[in-house]
Amino acid sequence: MAVVLLAVFAGGYLVLAGADIGVGMLLPWLGRDQRERRVVIASFAPFFLGNEVWLVASAGLVAGAFPGLEHRLMADLYPVVSVLLVGWVVRDMGLWLRGRVDAAGWRSVCDGAVVAGSWALGLAWASLLGSVLGGGGLNAGSVLGLPLAVLFAWHGAGFARLRLSGDLAVRAARGRGRYAVSAVVLVVALVVAGSRLPWSEVVAEGGGLSLTAVSAVVLLPLLAASQALVWRTFWGRVDSPSYL
Repeated sequence: MAVVLLAVFAGGYLVLAGADIGVGMLLPWLGRDQRERRVVIASFAPFFLGNEVWLVASAGLVAGAFPGLEHRLMADLYPVVSVLLVGWVVRDMGLWLRGRVDAAGWRSVCDGAVVAGSWALGLAWASLLGSVLGGGGLNAGSVLGLPLAVLFAWHGAGFARLRLSGDLAVRAARGRGRYAVSAVVLVVALVVAGSRLPWSEVVAEGGGLSLTAVSAVVLLPLLAASQALVWRTFWGRVDSPSYL
């Protein structure tokens, strides 16, 4: 059951936050000037913090139920995990600080941080999945991760196509993204990667596994309900700068 719960939490993160990452990767192409880029950021700004909660829940489940997996990932893929964490901080820093100073140069720097951080996240997650899929360590993951990184951008294009309007929506449509299709591909990649992991060798023993699984079962409907509420509140096409 713990493996299924981890697949749900991790899949939720890749589908939901993967859209944020993909839009950030495409920010210079979708937004041709600073106002357009602000509108593009507004397309995912109400959701990105809630989306990241799925990752926090996944990390907690791994730490409590599969401590051996946490050790293996940190030992074998430490460079990838480091890039992921740095990219996460840089991307979020750019999002939060962009509107703090009313200066074109400042906004350009923050836009650069959003783009660089998003690409770092996309490449790091793609390399991590590729490493597990390839079963050959970091080198294999770096090769397999390239098409997976493109998948994040494609996923973001599909999300932007649903959220933006006018010329921005037309521009996003040129990416040929289909949010539902790319979401399924991301989940399939996750499930295939997960099937290659030696779960019996990394699972926790004793009451820790049961306690973590029960906590995850309680958390899942609460997280899903709060996510649904946020999407219902803010969903719709964005045509003006707002949020952040």
